[in-house]
Amino acid sequence: MGVHRKGRWEAPLAAVLLALLSAAAVLCCYHYGWLYYYGDAEAHLNIARRVVDSRTPGYEQIGTVWLPLPHALMLPLVRHDGLWTSGLAGSIPSAAAFVLAGVFFFAAVRRVFHSSAAGWTAAALVALNPNLLYLQSTAMTEALFLASLSALFYATMAFRQTQSYAALLGAGAATAAACLTRYEGWFLVPFVTLYVLWAARRNRWRAAALYGVLAALGPLYWLAHNRYLYSDFLFFYRGPYSAQAIQGGRPYPGLGDWGQAWLQFSTAARMCAGAPLYWLGIAGLAVAAWRRALWPLALLALPPAFYVWSIHSSGTPVFVPSQWPHSYYNTRYGMALLPLVALGGAALVAAAPRRLGRWAAPALVAAAISPWLLQPRPEAWVTWKEAQVNSEARRAWTREAAAFLRPRYRPGAGIYTAFGDLTGIYRQMGLPLRETLTGDNHPHFLAAFARPDLFLWEEWTVSMAGDPAQTVATRARRPYPGYPEYTLVKQIVVKGAPVIEIYRRFTPLEMP
Repeated sequence: MGVHRKGRWEAPLAAVLLALLSAAAVLCCYHYGWLYYYGDAEAHLNIARRVVDSRTPGYEQIGTVWLPLPHALMLPLVRHDGLWTSGLAGSIPSAAAFVLAGVFFFAAVRRVFHSSAAGWTAAALVALNPNLLYLQSTAMTEALFLASLSALFYATMAFRQTQSYAALLGAGAATAAACLTRYEGWFLVPFVTLYVLWAARRNRWRAAALYGVLAALGPLYWLAHNRYLYSDFLFFYRGPYSAQAIQGGRPYPGLGDWGQAWLQFSTAARMCAGAPLYWLGIAGLAVAAWRRALWPLALLALPPAFYVWSIHSSGTPVFVPSQWPHSYYNTRYGMALLPLVALGGAALVAAAPRRLGRWAAPALVAAAISPWLLQPRPEAWVTWKEAQVNSEARRAWTREAAAFLRPRYRPGAGIYTAFGDLTGIYRQMGLPLRETLTGDNHPHFLAAFARPDLFLWEEWTVSMAGDPAQTVATRARRPYPGYPEYTLVKQIVVKGAPVIEIYRRFTPLEMP
């Protein structure tokens, strides 16, 4: 009875400890200004913001390509100007997801190995990873997907042991959430459906159908969303903003080569998990298989398999500094292996002799985090380093443009611009997005592009060289009778970045 009562308090205790750890990481990243290093984090926040703050606010601003659940969770927070401009509107949902991920992962592994020590070990190996701690402090989607995956892990184990339809419904809801967060969630659906068909001891087909329908709601909704707004079910996959369009068919290491694809992914995974955990975890997978934890192994191996497949076949490169082209790009995708090697580490603790059990868990956790204990600086966290290196130029021109515009812009003047990276300027200024006119604001944007003499009323134009905003500013400088022309008032040149050009509209009497 004593052990049972102790076990009832373990999950709440884990939640408290995870919340404290998460809050400390968020405060650290906020203090040092790291919340917007990832360009994707900036974009996620600004997409959520434009749903409620835009010339044309509303559902259509959810967009395509990026799945909607992370943006939907930010909506109650991103309305607040301070939370948006600081980045905390993205940190709070991500941090909450981190806590849920740790609790579900702890409970699932404890159930698999019938060992609290194994559960605590698994949770610690995931939660103390500084690469995940950085990601969960930002508006990135990794923590939310991990929460969905961990909940699915727990629910499927509970269903097998209890045959409870509540657990089955939980598994379906968790999978739908994963599918609305990251595309590797879609990859899970057929495999988990087959598992439910196998694990159900009665009404197999009914159970599998119930789970499959619930899980498929996520992908079906997103296909319908793309068809309704963009007239193409697969617009997210083959549209102009898709990963394939961005890659543009250019070759990269691993494309069409399974061995190289695995090398790129495994190298990134080793950097994300840390070499000690990577190798200990792989060794522990054999122990987990020996203890017949076959479904947990299979489930947690699916996201890494998805990424290897994506590198090989789907135009999704992963670059690591030790391999050509010796840079950071999508290196964080290696985080997909972390839950699997954490399971392997927990299996080693579960299999340790009783007299060693007291020391096995802390020793293994200490070994796993030793690379960061020996190098206690953010440059040793590959996710932070990837974000820092790839954002240096963007952060430089964003600061310079915001500093130029802030004292000169008067409310209501309007800015004709693009939505993407340039939106970081207005977020840093604290300028409401309804002050900007972007390609997401139809039909006014297209009308201004086609006939700036009739429909372009904004005082300012901010552009990257060669984008539609620059084209319009140039065309508007043609001598339309009585039409005030745009003058280039600021050009920002940063090495490794497109030229940023800021135009202002002057009447003939105002010409400088």
